[in-house]
Amino acid sequence: MNCKPGEHVLEVGVGTGLSLPLYSKNVLVSGIDISTEMLARAQARVDRDGLDNIVQLSVMDAENMDFADSTFDKVVAMYVASVVPDPERLVAEMRRVCKINGEIIFVNHFHSKNPLLGSFEKLIAPLSQQIGFHPDFSLDRFLEQTGLMTVDIHPANIFNFCTMVDAKNTKETKFDMMPLIVNTQHDYQINA
Repeated sequence: MNCKPGEHVLEVGVGTGLSLPLYSKNVLVSGIDISTEMLARAQARVDRDGLDNIVQLSVMDAENMDFADSTFDKVVAMYVASVVPDPERLVAEMRRVCKINGEIIFVNHFHSKNPLLGSFEKLIAPLSQQIGFHPDFSLDRFLEQTGLMTVDIHPANIFNFCTMVDAKNTKETKFDMMPLIVNTQHDYQINA
């Protein structure tokens, strides 16, 4: 992720803070997680590594954030989309707290399009869902349901197990950008 000096990044689902040392020192970072235990480990990492650019670590529900609208330049969620109860609500909140034309990034495991691996993911899905992981989480369905305006989609690791979705925050979904065609008794009207 390319960040300009002084930009403010929100990491949703920061967990133990494993990625926090990877941010440039001239970028401000806030992190949220639902788990106080995870955040305690993240704070210990910040203290141990002297990460002065980490300005806030807070217990917060990603689907109902306490931040004001348009607070962050970039909002990142790594391995979160497939474990929250309502991914559409997650995206709506990320979009709300991200500045217009800001960047929204997801790194996540999505259902494999490889027939053999995809079949295995469907087979283990019921068991995996008991621990909160959804191996059959569909990228196509996620993008369709959330209406994210994607800029780039590419593998996030060498095994292609995870995917990075980079989206621009237009505050509109791709559905908002489509004209609406209305049938007015056999005459069609386009409402743009």
